[in-house]
Amino acid sequence: MQLPIHYNHILQAALYNSISEELAAFLHNKGFVYEKRVFKMFSFSKLNGPYIFDKRNKRITFRDEISLTISSPLDEFYQSLANVLLSRGSMRLGYAEVQMEKVYAQKYHIQEDRIKVQALSPIVFYSTMIRPDGRKYTVYFQPGDPDYNDLLDKNLRKKFQSFYGKEPPDGKVSVVPLGNQRMHIVNYRNTIIKGYSGKLELSGPQPLLQLAVDAGLGGKNSQGFGCVRPV
Repeated sequence: MQLPIHYNHILQAALYNSISEELAAFLHNKGFVYEKRVFKMFSFSKLNGPYIFDKRNKRITFRDEISLTISSPLDEFYQSLANVLLSRGSMRLGYAEVQMEKVYAQKYHIQEDRIKVQALSPIVFYSTMIRPDGRKYTVYFQPGDPDYNDLLDKNLRKKFQSFYGKEPPDGKVSVVPLGNQRMHIVNYRNTIIKGYSGKLELSGPQPLLQLAVDAGLGGKNSQGFGCVRPV
C-alpha cells in the first residue's frame, strides 16, 4: 500500500468513514465545546509496520501488515467503529482498500496520580501570536519549555469540562520529559504543524490522567496528534 508521506488527513477521513453517519456528523460538525474551543475527543497513532520511504516522490510504501491505534473516551465511538469495520471487513485509505485482520479494544484504567506515557503520534502545543504589524503567527512548544506544563494542564481541563460538563478536579497536571524528544514536522492539508514524540511522566488528578490517555494530549488530536499509551 502506497501513501503520501504526510498521510494524517487520509487516516482522519478513513476514521470518519468508519463510524456511523450520525456520529461522524456530530463529531465533525459540532464536537464537544468549551468556550471557543471544540474537541472531537479521539486521537490516533501513526501507521506501524515495515515500509519503504521514497523521499524524492514524497511517498511511503507499507510492505506488510500494518497496525493503527485509536483512542477515545467516547464509548459510542468504539462501538460504532468496531461495528462498521467488522461488517465491512476493510478500511479505505486513499485509493487503497485495506483488509482488516482483527479489531480489538483495550481499556487502560488509570488508578494512580503519576503515570508514564509513550507518544504514538506527535504531541502538539502551540500559541497564536500577533506581530507588531498585526499579522498572526504560531509558536510551537516542546517538552521542557517554560509554558509547556501550563498549556498541557489547561488543555486537559478544557477537554474535561467540554466532555463531562462539570468542573475538573482540583490539582494541577505536571509533566516531565523522559529521555530524548523527537521533533516531527507534518504537512496537514498545506498547513505545517510541529509536534514532539517521546516518553513523558505525568502527575496530577487521576481523572485528568485518564482523559489524557483516552482523548490524547495537546491539540489537533483528531488530525492524528497526541495519541499516547501508558508504559
